[in-house]
Amino acid sequence: MKEWENKELSLIGVPMDLGADRRGVDMGPSSIRCAGVEQRLEQLGFVVADEGDLVVRRAKHHSDVPESNLKYLYEIVRVNEELCEAVAGIAEKGRFPLVLGGDHSIAIGTLAGLRRKKSNVGVIWYDSHGDVNTAETSPSGNIHGMALAVAMGYGHPLLTGIGGDRPKVKPEHVAIIGARSLDPGERIFLKRLGVTVFTMHEVDRLGISAVTERAIDIVSKGTDGVHLSLDLDGVDPKDAPGVGTPVPAGITLRESLLAMELLADAGIVTSAEFVEVNPTLDIQNQTAKAAVELIASLMGEKIM
Repeated sequence: MKEWENKELSLIGVPMDLGADRRGVDMGPSSIRCAGVEQRLEQLGFVVADEGDLVVRRAKHHSDVPESNLKYLYEIVRVNEELCEAVAGIAEKGRFPLVLGGDHSIAIGTLAGLRRKKSNVGVIWYDSHGDVNTAETSPSGNIHGMALAVAMGYGHPLLTGIGGDRPKVKPEHVAIIGARSLDPGERIFLKRLGVTVFTMHEVDRLGISAVTERAIDIVSKGTDGVHLSLDLDGVDPKDAPGVGTPVPAGITLRESLLAMELLADAGIVTSAEFVEVNPTLDIQNQTAKAAVELIASLMGEKIM
């Protein structure tokens, strides 16, 4: 039985742009709402509680930690601590947490909150990037490119300490799907930790069905829940142009919908977040509409 078959779901928006250091992505939650996510979920029979948006304060300076290249560290920590508490509270009530971003740094708080409820969280990281940089390897200092490393216990102690000073995810319980832009330090990190990465090479060679099924096997083995963290830049820019760091030659929207349908059929996903929608870079809200289609497929919508 799927954990969320009680059809109770809570939406929470996190209008964060500090992790990406680029304006616009803070409007992602609003654009996904405007694309009709709540109505679509209600049509699927879900009882949706929109918990509103967390408050994100604008920071005056890139670096608030003189000895570090990390941008906007303190405000990102504060927001993620609040998100951790919110997600933990939703999960504690037995509701499905659906988080709308915002940049991908919000995954730090989401996973910290889930760890309060579950001992071993499996993670599908659907993204063109690995997001496993640290302050030492990051070319930019943007924390949205560090979220998965932080969740596994690597990074600034203020970030790794959110929700308790322990790793929130084990490397063997993570599967990255769609990677096609990895920094040199990230490649070393992923190989050293043994994280499973399905790059576009595997997607092209094996097909999205086989890749998704393999990812399901990995993240559901020895775990007590699976979180989907989906960055819209994992989808090809032709189908999702409204993202801050687009990478060409990605997974098509149709392939991505199939991946979501396979996850729905497996019945393993117990929480999700959809991030990095930037309406200022979008075309007629195309990317937010794609996000709603993906959410609907993940939550069980079928053609027949």
